Amino acid sequence: MALERRLDTFSLAALLVSAHYGLGFVLGTAEKSLTLGAAGSLYTVSLGFGTIALLGLAKFYWKRTEPIWTLLGSAYGDGVKVFVSLMSWLSLIGIEAVQLISGAFILKVFGIPTLPTMVVLAILFAIISLLPIKKAGWIFRGLLILNFLALLYGLWVLHAFGDYVRSPIEFASSLKHMSLPTIVGVSLSTILLVPIDMKYQQFLVQAKDENSLYRGCTIAAILLLLLAFLPSTVVVAAQNAGILPAGIDGKQALPFILAWVGGGTDKPLGIVMIMSLLVPALGIGSSILRVQTKTILDFNILPASVWSRLLVTAANALFSLAVALKGGEIVNLIVYFYAAYVGAVFAPFVAYLIAQTERYNFSKQSVKLSLTISSFSAFSLLIITLISPDIIGGFGSVELNIMGIGILSGIFFLLVGEVLQKYLPTSKVEEKA
Repeated sequence: MALERRLDTFSLAALLVSAHYGLGFVLGTAEKSLTLGAAGSLYTVSLGFGTIALLGLAKFYWKRTEPIWTLLGSAYGDGVKVFVSLMSWLSLIGIEAVQLISGAFILKVFGIPTLPTMVVLAILFAIISLLPIKKAGWIFRGLLILNFLALLYGLWVLHAFGDYVRSPIEFASSLKHMSLPTIVGVSLSTILLVPIDMKYQQFLVQAKDENSLYRGCTIAAILLLLLAFLPSTVVVAAQNAGILPAGIDGKQALPFILAWVGGGTDKPLGIVMIMSLLVPALGIGSSILRVQTKTILDFNILPASVWSRLLVTAANALFSLAVALKGGEIVNLIVYFYAAYVGAVFAPFVAYLIAQTERYNFSKQSVKLSLTISSFSAFSLLIITLISPDIIGGFGSVELNIMGIGILSGIFFLLVGEVLQKYLPTSKVEEKA
């Protein structure tokens, strides 16, 4: 089946932004900003720079059209394809769970129980993920505009437009409140994640031409950088104005501010302002589900049919709901899963890219060994972190630990595999067998 390339520059840019502009982006940044000020935007700024880095691989993806797991599987065997796709699928479950957690926390402002909220959001994610991509693009644009206008209105009421203009300078100076390992861990894992994130790839391959591809990526990066400082500026301005009550939970900060701006949770404008925090989650939540469904269906275990797609989508939504019920922080949880995926896949994917330059070809056995060890290392450390979040050690930050252990073990065993291939060739072993 021929791939449809219909997305123009602005359609592509809107979809790329919607892939990451969700509750983690908005609510997570606000939560961090309550204690870190403008430095709370580190994660969102990193997404913008990661999208710039994506330009280096945009044409590669557009021409190949296939996701990473298919590309690596074609080069190194079906086992590698299954392993990489499973790592991607597992990481996306955690990211979607964050959207459900955030949505439930926002609606708690209205006194709505957490469990029904998560169930309803999971259903909405699933429904939108099943819509044709062109229609979804129009929906996401509307959602982005609504949330953007709500935050701008908050800036206007708080007289904080000047603060927003100065926010990049404040961001640079306020980073001193964060440790260097944390800065490196959050920024590096996020920036490296974007170019190998299949949430982006699914849209890149549908750009109608190369000009739309590059312009769409560039505009998306600019928009993400502009949006990055909106939540943090609103929170800092509210703090300076004395609006926030003492001891307020970080997740409640932005909902409280927007409710105040709108006159309260019992006023129509206040309700609209709070609900505007939820709508971006529909974009990223449905985008994640779409990729998860494609990942499982690519295994060809189930027959290709509408019913199979419905079944897999429902199952993925249920898995994410189960993880969400455990709870957890927002930005930290997102970046932990990012770091795990990057740590697992980075070394094997770099080996593949080197092979495309025809400078050196790593053996199939070396790549398989690298992928197996790096995936086990990264996700084992992720699980340990989720169980005991206070454990840091290592490189000085959780994100850096997860990503660093995964990448270093992947590189090490990639080289070990090459040494074994050189001094213990597979052919000789097979002959003896």
